[in-house]
Parts: sequence; C-alpha cells; structure tokens
Amino acid sequence: MAKLTLDDIADQRAYERERAEFRTHVIALKKRRRLAVGPFVTLLFENRDTIRFQIQEMARVERIATDEGIQDELDTYNPLIPEPGHLAATLFIELTDEYSMMEWFPRLVGIETQVELRLGAGDDAPAVRCEVDPDHQRQLTREETTAAVHYVHFRLTPSEIDAVASGPVRLAVTHPAYEHEIELSPETREELVADLRGDD
Repeated sequence: MAKLTLDDIADQRAYERERAEFRTHVIALKKRRRLAVGPFVTLLFENRDTIRFQIQEMARVERIATDEGIQDELDTYNPLIPEPGHLAATLFIELTDEYSMMEWFPRLVGIETQVELRLGAGDDAPAVRCEVDPDHQRQLTREETTAAVHYVHFRLTPSEIDAVASGPVRLAVTHPAYEHEIELSPETREELVADLRGDD
C-alpha cells in the first residue's frame, strides 16, 4: 500500500469540497476495521484512506497550510499505512472520566505489547504477537502509567495470511489486568486480507 505524499493531501478549499463524501466513506470503512476488545479497549486497523482522513482532519482543525507542516503529519502517520505482509492498528484505551483513568492507566502499563491475532479455533491456535512501532514507543511508553493511544503492528507470513483469509481469527488482549478477545467478522477479515496482500 503506497505511502501518502504531499500531493495526496488536498488544500483546505479542495478538501471542503470532498469532505462530506470522503467522511461518509471513511466512517463506513472504520466500521469494518474497528474492533472493541473488552469494555474499553478498541483497535482500529488503519489503511491509506483512514490515515489520509486523519491527516486531512488534523490539517483542517489545526489550520496546517504549509508543506512543512503537512510533511510533519505525513512523517508521523505514514508508518501506520501497512506494507504487504503487515497490519497496522491504533489501540485506544477509551476511558473518559478522571477516576477511571487514574485507576486503569497505571494498571495497564505494557498493554501495547500484549495484543495478538489468534489464527484458528481453540486455545492452542497459533498466535501472531504485535510489535510496537519504535518511534511511537519512545514517545508513548512509560514505566508508571500507560498512554490512551498506542500504535501496534503485526507481521504475518504467507501461510498466516492464508489463515486470516480462511478464518476464524480472534483479536486478543493478553495483559494480566485486561484479558479479552473478540472474533473478527468475515467483513473485517476481508479488509485485513486486502492490507496483507497489498491490495489498494
């Protein structure tokens, strides 16, 4: 999947003309690519469109109009556009009240390393453990508390990609303080297989 360049990011007036239609497209796309794992952890599997939307909206809200400013956003978010054989996801800890954040963020240190794809049914199904993006890890990983957002990657072999295509597949968080899993729908597996096989 090709990375985004400056030419892919519309200026403000051009983006306003396409925004309603593009936003509708991305909302439908995210519905197939967003997975709630347990009560308050969500993973969104990113692709070129979700990342372009993120950058366009960031530029719109923060009024980023220079090539340098847009390039900074591209440098930050382009690593989340998966290459063939890879998946990339944003992990959200969706807590909104201060009490819950004070309780859970210290308990969930290291959660960004405790996510896996389980390829098949049963407890003995092979698993692909996530990897943490090194640049984001330096910014987001703490020893005493965790961040609300993390970025994780999965690297799959051709046979593992075939296993995703045939299913079943479960996404699991295996942190000792938060152990939950969810089975991927056929629609979600189809999206992820397109990423893994490099279909644009």
